[in-house]
Amino acid sequence: MGHITVILSIPKGKFGKPSPPRINKTSLPRKKKEKKEELIILTAKSNQLEIPLLFVLFRSSPFGFYNKRNPSLGVSDQIRGVMDGSGGRGGSGVDNVLPNYKLGKTLGIGSFGKVKIAEHILTGHKVAIKILNRRKIKNMEMEEKVRREIKILRLFMHPHIIRLYEVIETATDIFVVMEYVKSGELFDYIVEKGRLQEEEARNFFQQIISGVEYCHRNMVVHRDLKPENLLLDSKCNVKIADFGLSNIMRDGHFLKTSCGSPNYAAPEVISGKLYAGPEVDVWSCGVILYALLCGTLPFDDENIPNLFKKIKGGIYTLPSHLSPGARDLIPRMLVVDPMKRMTIPEIRQHPWFQAHLPRYLAVPPPDSMQQAKKIDEEILQEVIRMGFDRNHLVESLRNRIQNEGTVAYYLLLDNLFRVSSGYLGAEFQETMESGFNHIHPNEPTVPAVGHRLTGYADYQTMGLRGLERKWALGLQSRAHPREIMTEVLKAFQELNVYWKKIGHYNMKCRWLASIPGLNEGLVNNPVHNNHYFGDELTIIENDGVSRAPNVVKFEVQLYKTREEKYLLDLQRVEGPQFLFLDLCAAFLAQLRVL
Repeated sequence: MGHITVILSIPKGKFGKPSPPRINKTSLPRKKKEKKEELIILTAKSNQLEIPLLFVLFRSSPFGFYNKRNPSLGVSDQIRGVMDGSGGRGGSGVDNVLPNYKLGKTLGIGSFGKVKIAEHILTGHKVAIKILNRRKIKNMEMEEKVRREIKILRLFMHPHIIRLYEVIETATDIFVVMEYVKSGELFDYIVEKGRLQEEEARNFFQQIISGVEYCHRNMVVHRDLKPENLLLDSKCNVKIADFGLSNIMRDGHFLKTSCGSPNYAAPEVISGKLYAGPEVDVWSCGVILYALLCGTLPFDDENIPNLFKKIKGGIYTLPSHLSPGARDLIPRMLVVDPMKRMTIPEIRQHPWFQAHLPRYLAVPPPDSMQQAKKIDEEILQEVIRMGFDRNHLVESLRNRIQNEGTVAYYLLLDNLFRVSSGYLGAEFQETMESGFNHIHPNEPTVPAVGHRLTGYADYQTMGLRGLERKWALGLQSRAHPREIMTEVLKAFQELNVYWKKIGHYNMKCRWLASIPGLNEGLVNNPVHNNHYFGDELTIIENDGVSRAPNVVKFEVQLYKTREEKYLLDLQRVEGPQFLFLDLCAAFLAQLRVL
């Protein structure tokens, strides 16, 4: 009986360790013909006769192996698809689930699904459809990763973030309809061209920072930014992809999970320390900028412990060919101490970043809710002509409801901007000067002005953001942290607040609004004789009072700021908001050092 033999030529260290350095002096040659190639030779043996069936270039990727036609998916499983016929066009079952799409060829197959190119029948535009098998996802314990990526991409509308149009779920599969990007990864672009000219690198970097800033403004930290997760469209515009390791940030909460590739990971991430989120993306962006300008990685070592040592120590060299502006910007992004590391707003203000900055990128990105309120009348009319009811369509767009009409609207809108110079044309700059037209609940739409990018130029919002920057979170003090916490506990004692120590400067607290009969049997936690809270403090959590309607639970955390001040943050966890505000007011009145 015949059998299959797969011969793999794989560089040492490809598997069995955390992702090894992907960009270095040997893996980023100047010319494509010098690129190190890893060859799969697939042969079928029958009666001692070897017949070559398929020759494929591949390298590792998050979904299995690399597919040159679509870098989002792999090739190793695509070989299996060729052998068993699963790589062909979807059967009638898939067609029934996706009646609005004409499925095309399979672009690639990954560990738990495949990607097909498809045509949206109503608009004629191409999309990529990920077909994810629920059973495989569950077996690989990837449900959370898939769920997270879908949840995040559903929120986002940005020219430099991969677009998700709709998600269709069945009992066996999840169909994710996404933007079709055919020009590959930024990684391969650097491999082919070597280090980039400063102007081209700056253009890529400006787009990346714009997309990352949009994520952060919508409370999402990517955590796995690297050239492999930055795709390029046909006009070489960046599209941030792979949000599977992303996390949604919450006020007052830190992240600890070690995510992403070690070469791009911040020191606090590989050290297992707590981090807020945005600062780790800034570090990764600094590594990416270095790779764009130098063609190599700043932190590179085949030995993982040595690599971690370099990252934790911030040990790297700046090539002499870098301009003064780049030599100033990169070290400020690759600062080991996250408190002293540059922020996204500071990067935006840096002279090197500001040079030749396109107008549409000079505008701070809006949040998703603002974008939903802005509707293009021209596109709206085109969708209405397809047979959709105007009022229902407008209401669906405002409320971000997924249906046939809204999918058609966004496909037409995105394609319009791709045709008109990919967001970078003069039409868009003129629109920036003219402003946007808004559709309000009780007002008719107004004619479109040029080609507009939904949600980008709310100058009133920009003005408000300028004011918001003057505000600071929490209460700030220059007093010693021990003194601050002593005063906090004294105030809590006066207010009958119960607390439990979580960390050196972190407590969980509970307060009962004074209602007769509910506070009986509870005893205050005493402040220690040394005026500092120790390890013996406890909180009554299961006494039945915690569920009372007048109970407020909150956390207290003391931070150190850049200005050598200490910041005290109170965050409500549970309970009536107005009671929490009453507590905060009473707490402020009790404090003596802040």
